[in-house]
Amino acid sequence: MIKMFTRHARALALTAGFVGMLGLAACGKQEDKSATAAAPQAAAPARVYVVGVESAYAPFSSENEQKDVVGFDIDIMKALAKKIGIEVKFVPTPFEGFFNFLAQGDRDLLISAITITDERKKSVAFSEPYFVATQTIALPAADTKVSKMEDLKPLTVGTQSATSGDELVQQVLGKNSAKIKRFDSTPLALKELESGGVDAVVADEPVVKNYIANNPNSKLRTVTDPSFPKEDYGIAVRKDDPELLAKINKGLAEMKADGSFAAISAQYFGK
Repeated sequence: MIKMFTRHARALALTAGFVGMLGLAACGKQEDKSATAAAPQAAAPARVYVVGVESAYAPFSSENEQKDVVGFDIDIMKALAKKIGIEVKFVPTPFEGFFNFLAQGDRDLLISAITITDERKKSVAFSEPYFVATQTIALPAADTKVSKMEDLKPLTVGTQSATSGDELVQQVLGKNSAKIKRFDSTPLALKELESGGVDAVVADEPVVKNYIANNPNSKLRTVTDPSFPKEDYGIAVRKDDPELLAKINKGLAEMKADGSFAAISAQYFGK
């Protein structure tokens, strides 16, 4: 009896211990679950928008001695990003193929004195215009024969590839004319003009005038054909990103209204 009682008691004790362990284990799981629920969620890192910029297009965008991209377009984009609450990272990008980087998703935005054209609108969406410019003809100061685009027909003309200047020269000399010499940047074309490798260069007026102002020994002059159309610059985004485009347009409108856009413009163009 005693033996039986002892055996029974031992069994009861073992059962009670097992149930107790299960209870503790269950309690432990509940505590872990509540601890997990109470832990603060880590904030998702802010998205950084990659902005493609040409790095040899002063005063709009160029690299300084520290290899930082600087210029009017950069300051506008920085102020705009702050205004609409996004982070941006500038990445120097060759202008030829500029829009492919956007289409492939390697860039989220493009800014670099990009002229809004119907042809470009087929592949990208543009912001509202933020700058108005025109083309100009750069010539040796000693030249007295050229006063308009038609006068360039017998000459060798330098342009930057895939730009508005390139298109204008094609209209006068022919699309596949051997007299058109194309360069990776406008400053390179102007250097070639200085050395006599080309007779003239057609490019954006602000860029040419900035080059001449910063290279007083270049001995170049400019001629503006009255037939040159006014060109609107815009910020390019992918067509499937209408939300970002709406933010940019809203931010630009606010910058123009509060005077911050005019303040940046005055730093670079005096107006």
